[in-house]
Amino acid sequence: MVSFTMNKRYCSWDMPNKIILHTFFYFMIGLLFFLPPLFARDYDYINVTNPFLKKTPVAVTDFKTFNGHAQEIEIGKTAIAILKEALDFTGYLKTMNPVAFLSNPSESGIQLGEINFRDWTGIGAELLITGGIIEAQGKITLKLRLFDTFNAKLLVGKIYTGPQSQVRKMIHLFCSEISYQLTGKWGIFNSKIAFVSTVNGKKEIFSCDFDGQNIKQITNHKSISLSPSWSSDGKWLAYVSYAKGKPDIFIKNLEENRGSIINYKGMNISPDWMPGQQKLVAALSFSGDQEIYLLTIKGEIIKRITNSWGIDVSPDFSPDGKKIVFSSKRTGTPQIYIKDLESESLIRATFQGKHNTSPAWSPDGRKIAYVGIENNSIDIFVMDIDTGIPVQLTMNQGDNEDPSWSPDGSMLVFTSTRDGNVPRIFVMNASGSEPRRLLQLKGKQTQPDWSLPKN
Repeated sequence: MVSFTMNKRYCSWDMPNKIILHTFFYFMIGLLFFLPPLFARDYDYINVTNPFLKKTPVAVTDFKTFNGHAQEIEIGKTAIAILKEALDFTGYLKTMNPVAFLSNPSESGIQLGEINFRDWTGIGAELLITGGIIEAQGKITLKLRLFDTFNAKLLVGKIYTGPQSQVRKMIHLFCSEISYQLTGKWGIFNSKIAFVSTVNGKKEIFSCDFDGQNIKQITNHKSISLSPSWSSDGKWLAYVSYAKGKPDIFIKNLEENRGSIINYKGMNISPDWMPGQQKLVAALSFSGDQEIYLLTIKGEIIKRITNSWGIDVSPDFSPDGKKIVFSSKRTGTPQIYIKDLESESLIRATFQGKHNTSPAWSPDGRKIAYVGIENNSIDIFVMDIDTGIPVQLTMNQGDNEDPSWSPDGSMLVFTSTRDGNVPRIFVMNASGSEPRRLLQLKGKQTQPDWSLPKN
């Protein structure tokens, strides 16, 4: 397990003891530096959903090695590489080339009073990260700080301790703190993505970290498994499988060997979890065509949500759990609809295009991503709920499907054939910019679902 320590002496480690007058005054100053995220939210610098967002330059310096031995140096280099990759993965930060650096805090000092911030503002660094590393008896201690260079201010200070195998986890915990400090959101760094991939001609469910690392196979049905959906706490995964001969919904606890199967007569598909609840919606066809139902975690029907002659599928909860968005053919062609679960009011959301499916509600509740087919081209659109105006994010690059939002709303993960006829998983910024392939994995990958972070 990774543990961290944080206290008022953190800013003054390695400094000689001083005679302190006016103790209460200095105590209050210390509190201003180290109150947890209650004060951190005052520094809400970056709107990650801004389509015109300009990346903030951040300087990541060499880590100070306190013992200076070879293993400490190598682990420090690994930690820096992980940190830079994580920050560059975001759509709002970019790490700077160290060739431009005018000073080296790993030698001159990594604390607030030891940094000449003019060296950093002079090269355009708006943020600065310094670090220290201690390796002793197999334990790693990372001392990490984030500074606002223009205001010469410490924004985040953290100490993490754990085995060497947990360095990646420690760095990502620090990245989450950075994200919260800068955006008011915990970000993507401790989140996972579930997806479908082929194995020997069969389709199985896999998971990976936000950046495509630590790929794990979750199912081994040797059949067709589809449509993975994370619960809010990340402990449960619902998915569709043909393991028993027809499409049923399997509910699996990823930490314990238990779960359930929803296997009503007919097709049982399109699961999605209610936020903060052990309940889910799904499309079931036991009554005839596909209708959407609210279910318990054991598959018991709580409520029938839709009742129309057209097929209703692909439900997705609003962040507050009070509404669902779904795709329906009730008007003849698939369109996106929103239903309020309390008032049961229903509105049609899409009017542009004849074929709109696979809706996904943004984490802030203001937008819906969906798949639209126009002129035989399959692309991803995002619609502002208030205005109803859709914006096309992908175009002229293969077929693009299965959008799923990152937990902070800054990115979308999706399926695309832009690299050829084989579907792969890509990520892009919420504005549609900077699309890049997430996984380097054999086979075909589809239907990604992004989890909430664990903090």
